[in-house]
Amino acid sequence: MAPIPSHPAHPDDAPESYVGLDAEGAERLARSRGWSTVRALAPGSIITMEYLAGRLNFEVEDGTVTRCWHG
Repeated sequence: MAPIPSHPAHPDDAPESYVGLDAEGAERLARSRGWSTVRALAPGSIITMEYLAGRLNFEVEDGTVTRCWHG
């Protein structure tokens, strides 16, 4: 039987800490905290639902992060 793949852990970081920050500053902060991929999305964007370890997603409206989640 094949081994179960292990996914690298994401940084120990609270997504809600990015809400209210400007998008550029939030991305710099996320990368400095160890996130390998940071994705900024407009509200209502169509996205795939696959989980990607190490990715942090921002929903950005008028240059401000309004929502944030892992994967």
